[in-house]
Amino acid sequence: MNKPAKLSMPNRAYQEIKRRILDNEIPPSTIILEQELAELLDMSRTPVREALIRLSNEGMVEVRPRHGMRVLPVSPEDMAEIYDILTALEAQAAEIVATKGISKEQLQELHDSVNEMDEALAADDLKRWSRADERFHMLLVEYSGNKRLINMVNTYFDQSHRVRCLTLHLRPKPINSNNDHRSVVAAIEASDPETANKCHREHRKKSGQMLVDILKKNSLSSL
Repeated sequence: MNKPAKLSMPNRAYQEIKRRILDNEIPPSTIILEQELAELLDMSRTPVREALIRLSNEGMVEVRPRHGMRVLPVSPEDMAEIYDILTALEAQAAEIVATKGISKEQLQELHDSVNEMDEALAADDLKRWSRADERFHMLLVEYSGNKRLINMVNTYFDQSHRVRCLTLHLRPKPINSNNDHRSVVAAIEASDPETANKCHREHRKKSGQMLVDILKKNSLSSL
């Protein structure tokens, strides 16, 4: 059995800093010196510096010369722009999947994700629901097979992750969201790309507007 390849130090730094940002262990607007990050991760400053440049390119941090990094907040305006992009890209992914078709196993994985979301809501377990929801979206995009589309969605999905987590208990119970996902799967199963695109586009537009409204209503202007 082949052993999994070890991550390089810059990749390890990138993944760990990113995880802490996405999980809000390093809150928005936090400023951390490069040396402090290196000590926190128990590594030298060089891989940390490389990781920060990568995270800066993804729009998650601002690299500050001689001052390390500042975690960029996500405003309602940011979320509106992010969801405009996610809506267009994911709707296109749904159309591609419905056009070219997927295997029975892949289709079952989409069904399983929606079923998991139903079970989570029945148990009032919103964190479990959120994980299943994210899995559905990632699978849908992955099955498109378009590597550039996948990379772009992953970047913007990560940027929205913090807000999704922090607003999870402020949103209405997402029953309609589950129904939306089920409609997309039905369109894919029926090889109906136009309906798959339309259903997913409408779902993403509603989700994005809801998050923006929650941010504004609760004066959460810099998550």
